[in-house]
Amino acid sequence: MAAPPGTTPRKFLGLMSLPERNFVADALRTETVGGVLLLIAAVAALIWANALPHSYETVSHYHFGPAALGLDLSVEHWAADGLLAIFFFVAGIELKRELVAGDLRDPKAAVLPVAAAVCGMAVPAVVYVLTNVSGGGSLEGWAVPTATDIAFALAVLAVIGTSLPSALRAFLLTLAVVDDLFAILIIAVFFTSSINLAALGGSLLGLGLFWLLLRKEVRGWYVYVPLALVIWALMYNSGIHATIAGVAMGLMLRCHQREGEEHSPGEHIEHLVRPVSAGLAVPLFALFSAGVVVSGGAIHDVFTRPETLGVVLGLVVGKAVGIFGGTWLTARFTRASLSDDLEWADVVAVSTLAGIGFTVSLLIGELAYEGNAILTEETKAAVLIGSFIAAVLATALLKIRNSKYRSLCEAEERDDDLDGIPDIYEKDKPAYHLRMAAIYERKAAEHRRLGEVAGGASEGDDGPA
Repeated sequence: MAAPPGTTPRKFLGLMSLPERNFVADALRTETVGGVLLLIAAVAALIWANALPHSYETVSHYHFGPAALGLDLSVEHWAADGLLAIFFFVAGIELKRELVAGDLRDPKAAVLPVAAAVCGMAVPAVVYVLTNVSGGGSLEGWAVPTATDIAFALAVLAVIGTSLPSALRAFLLTLAVVDDLFAILIIAVFFTSSINLAALGGSLLGLGLFWLLLRKEVRGWYVYVPLALVIWALMYNSGIHATIAGVAMGLMLRCHQREGEEHSPGEHIEHLVRPVSAGLAVPLFALFSAGVVVSGGAIHDVFTRPETLGVVLGLVVGKAVGIFGGTWLTARFTRASLSDDLEWADVVAVSTLAGIGFTVSLLIGELAYEGNAILTEETKAAVLIGSFIAAVLATALLKIRNSKYRSLCEAEERDDDLDGIPDIYEKDKPAYHLRMAAIYERKAAEHRRLGEVAGGASEGDDGPA
């Protein structure tokens, strides 16, 4: 579909603004470190569960907490319901920031990641349903393959050493934020069986007080942390998954800067909490959720049972087809064109990488098959295997273009005038060209001087000879 005469097709996945690029770089740096820890925790869980299965089960199912408050939970449940609330709190802040200051603020820019995320969740669900309808399986786990784990995906990038351009990384990050939003809605709508109205009402009152304190600009962690714990506990007892409380509180934070502010309150709190989420909460969740016994028979069951096969196909095939298809169709019908530096094969590779569904997929698997221990364990194995296959395929696709990615990243980072701002952001400014001309002139003069010195030395050496 051609653009109307006299108009320039809108580019996507092109150069980002410098402030947005810096923010994305900081966020991805923390997520990458957290992803490596997540990967280590997952491997540790597999080794522990297979080497010492009795020990793993004993620790995972050990209960503690105030029973009178309905919080006598196992270690596994504390990790899933408690620690993941921190993860979703950060996700709520990310979503709020994207809505007020990021790509989702502009409807024209937002349509691409939103459409890609929606298709990237819908197609895996369809793949799962078709696999189970044709194989006579259960449809309860349709939502398991719908989620992308950005931290795990970035950990894979860190391990294989692929330097994706900032635009592709930002696309992956924004995609994951929208993905998290829909995952939250799925958990809230489809995995809430019964509701305790009194506890829910108390949680909503707590959220109202939380919002009011923020509006009054009351400061002090000693005010908000105890209140947040009360809100979380009430939400847990209401029957709605407790992580929803974390999202709600994250969405309430102000994420736009006022005059004189270097960072908004939301950005400041995210900077403080993200390391706790990525470095502690999510890895501990992985440690007590990814421990499945792996054997030849278990792997055979994953590929022969429709429920688990649907999860694997949903992650590997559904995610790649959905995200790429949603991106391509949106670009075509909005008259947008791909950045000149990238190819559609790059979008295919990133779409395949998004098939790594770990944290939220494991959580949804536990919720979908609650009470069915065998199917829960097999679903966890399916998530691990599907994510591994997606990671291997994405690695192969990304390695093909790795030299191109390195050259693009070097161009983005180049700062010949050493002013702290990449040259690519200054190439259209006259002052930049004057500075670069002066730098090149100094270098040329230095080369001439060295040449004259070398020439004089040669003449002096030749004379006596």
